[in-house]
Amino acid sequence: MKVIQIVFSPTGGTRQVAETIISQWDIPVNEIDLTNAQNDFSAFDFTGDDIAVISVPSYGGRVPALAAERIKRIHGNGTRCIIVCVYGNRAYEDTLVELNDIAEQSGFYVAAAVGAVAEHSIIRQYAAGRPDQQDKRELQSFGEKIFNKIKKSDCSSVLQIPGNRPYKKTGGVGLVPKADQHCTSCGLCARNCPAQAISKTNLKTADSKKCISCMRCVTECPELARKVNGAMVSIAALAIKNACSKRKSNELYI
Repeated sequence: MKVIQIVFSPTGGTRQVAETIISQWDIPVNEIDLTNAQNDFSAFDFTGDDIAVISVPSYGGRVPALAAERIKRIHGNGTRCIIVCVYGNRAYEDTLVELNDIAEQSGFYVAAAVGAVAEHSIIRQYAAGRPDQQDKRELQSFGEKIFNKIKKSDCSSVLQIPGNRPYKKTGGVGLVPKADQHCTSCGLCARNCPAQAISKTNLKTADSKKCISCMRCVTECPELARKVNGAMVSIAALAIKNACSKRKSNELYI
């Protein structure tokens, strides 16, 4: 038995949550990185006693379209899976139920679901420092409950996952990072962009039609040269202030 971690985590928060959930399982872990545009996702075939953990961030209450498209190309073949959506303390809305549908469409059997909080990838003051120690203890306890269920082969129950069908409409991308005078043209942003939205011949900006505002380039820039429009971030922060002011809890559906 091994765990296959299927993760879309441009800024690291989603990966941290997923790794915390499975940290006590003491079995080998392999990873399929959904942000790696070079992967041939249709080549991934699941069989036997593997356990898949499919983890994505919530983008405006939905599964990131790029992650959804790549998950759909993987062959689950009835493998048991845990789905995890991570959000920045506002709300994950239809993300978890959409991820459930995508996983089932790909041939996975969803045994458990988790909604978890991590630091907001754009407006960093919301859920700052999360997952914190309290979160980690809670997520580890979720992991223990999930693993016990799987060991007992108790996967017959139908999960009651919150969300709506049809899903809410997706919002437009309004925050496209650009590089300032500190950019050294190292090209790291272009190489690691999940959406391949940054041209190697024009590193200063990104293609607004491809950019998904994932903030990977902002997070990984060694010169801190890539930024989004500060005024627009302030407006967005104000718009969700009330929704983000109270600490949200992690949730387990099993």
